[in-house]
Amino acid sequence: MFFRKPSGITWLVVFLGNPGPRYAGTRHNAGFLTADAAEKQYDVKINRSRFKALTAECEIGGEKVLFMKPQTFMNLSGDAVGQAAAFYKISPEHVLVVSDEMSLPVGKIRIRPKGSAGGHNGLKSIIAALSSQDFPRIRLGVGSPPHADYDVKDWVLSVFRNEDAEQITDAAARAAAAIETYITCGPEKAMNQYN
Repeated sequence: MFFRKPSGITWLVVFLGNPGPRYAGTRHNAGFLTADAAEKQYDVKINRSRFKALTAECEIGGEKVLFMKPQTFMNLSGDAVGQAAAFYKISPEHVLVVSDEMSLPVGKIRIRPKGSAGGHNGLKSIIAALSSQDFPRIRLGVGSPPHADYDVKDWVLSVFRNEDAEQITDAAARAAAAIETYITCGPEKAMNQYN
């Protein structure tokens, strides 16, 4: 028989980024930008320190959800996610991860119920922590470097500007809305509506 913790948390929604003002507004922090949009949309403050993350609890479609912004650096995101998933006995299928994606144009969203890390160190860390890649993701396009010899690290740590900044703000709001669709209606509807 399956027993839930008293809190009844049934989903983790993990927003990936790097902590600290140095990384605010960078491409790699598209997950944190979505967290900002989710705070407005779901009327919560993601500010309680737990599981090496800032967290907030909310209810979405009758499900109790824990929002998480890991405060480890990106390549150690799994440390936070693994702790929370173990504590609440959450299966990978109920760990929804929001991250940046260089292979998508700025502002595009792609939702998948599972998949590989695709070279993303935050996703690699979570796959290792959960011993599974069968967790859903909402990926926000941040565009690819402007030319082949542009350093990828420099690109993902660059700040969105001008039209890119507008497009990612809009995408973050859509991604925050997609969380509710995914949790309440499932992957097919979420993918059809937002991909």
